[in-house]
Amino acid sequence: MTSSFTVIRDTTPAATIPRGAVVALGNFDGVHLGHRAVIAAAVDMAGKAGHPALAVTFEPHPRTFFSPNTPQFKLTALDDKLRLLAATGLAGAVVMTFDAARARTTAMDFINHDLIERLGITGISVGYDFHFGKGRAGSPALLAEKGKELGFAVHIQSHVDADGMAVSSTEIRNALGQGLIDEATALLGYPWFVSGEVIHGEKRGRDLGYPTANIRLDPACGLRHGVYAVRVGRADGSRVDGVASFGRRPTFDNGAPLLEVFLFDLKGDLYGERLDVAFIAFLRDELKFDRLDALVKQMDDDSARARAALTAAPEAFPKLGKVG
Repeated sequence: MTSSFTVIRDTTPAATIPRGAVVALGNFDGVHLGHRAVIAAAVDMAGKAGHPALAVTFEPHPRTFFSPNTPQFKLTALDDKLRLLAATGLAGAVVMTFDAARARTTAMDFINHDLIERLGITGISVGYDFHFGKGRAGSPALLAEKGKELGFAVHIQSHVDADGMAVSSTEIRNALGQGLIDEATALLGYPWFVSGEVIHGEKRGRDLGYPTANIRLDPACGLRHGVYAVRVGRADGSRVDGVASFGRRPTFDNGAPLLEVFLFDLKGDLYGERLDVAFIAFLRDELKFDRLDALVKQMDDDSARARAALTAAPEAFPKLGKVG
């Protein structure tokens, strides 16, 4: 794996971009097992040729551009996607802004200008179902055809299954929406996680003996509301087990969705710290309690069940690299 992961943006001077790269092309939301197969092929091609391997991805996701008023459940925010990509053996990533100009770019202009002229690619790895360019006219078949004509190698990654399940970002979103954490983990190849800054809450948990680190997730997050066993990565590189509730707190205010994480065996102030929260197991749905003592009893049971689930998954945590 390379020691430095470089991010190339639209504003990056062409003279500073490494020439001759083999690129893995895709949106890579989630960087799941299918994406990793595309990336592994690019890394292998690049290694054999003595060239760097780069991911080429788009921000925002094209669906967000074309349907700005429709909530889009993204599996990974851009910063988290880059950290996942940085742990795959790639030398860097090219983040292309998806805007009106990009939407108007034809498939051939994308190949000729963005890939050949600007990046100077020598090879491409792409999934069998990836399309690009105005009207989604660009296809793997077009890349293969133009690769022979213009002199770059093309690998088309076939369908990837995991435990008999089709691997796709859509299937992972569906699994998370149903609280099927084991299924989502199998398709991703790692436990799904979110990253966010700890904010101040109502401090009700502290009064109940369960002080929580509260994190506001993207409003479009489609994770099933409920209680989860989680593993948390801290800014200092340490990891702490815990139990988390994601939802509207029906016992109290039924407000906007909030992630509330109780960390086992940890004391101290986490306000302002950025945490990575990996979801290991779904424990139960969100419930409304008429009495606080019943809520505390349930939280005691949740904690015991979470500890048991985490003991059974001692190594479960996403592999993240450093960017820049």
